Amino acid sequence: MDINEVTGMVVDRAVGIHRALGPGLLESVYHRVLAYELRKARLSVETEVPIPVEWDGHVIDGGFRADIVVNGIVLVELKSVEQTLAFHRKQTLTYIKLAKLEVGLLINFGAELLKNDLHRLVNRLRE
Repeated sequence: MDINEVTGMVVDRAVGIHRALGPGLLESVYHRVLAYELRKARLSVETEVPIPVEWDGHVIDGGFRADIVVNGIVLVELKSVEQTLAFHRKQTLTYIKLAKLEVGLLINFGAELLKNDLHRLVNRLRE
């Protein structure tokens, strides 16, 4: 399954969850439900994945954790806030880079309409 198929499946399930539950719940609720739905779709799902920082030949545990990594290729960062800020996009892009992945999704379940605050971020794409 390629990156576009995986991101499409994640987005489809996130939209369905948002339609059913609406905005305003805790991030942890959306996190659990999305992980459940992705596993139900037979995707490989890792949650709270540690993201180390490599510096000067050493691995430093910075305490960073990706909310969800799907099929080992797509990082998913979840929020449940009124509106994401530029900081959230920068943070997600940095997580993608540190995790050495190509694509990440920043999904804000707190948005009135999910499509208005859902971002696909790209580190680098294969030719």
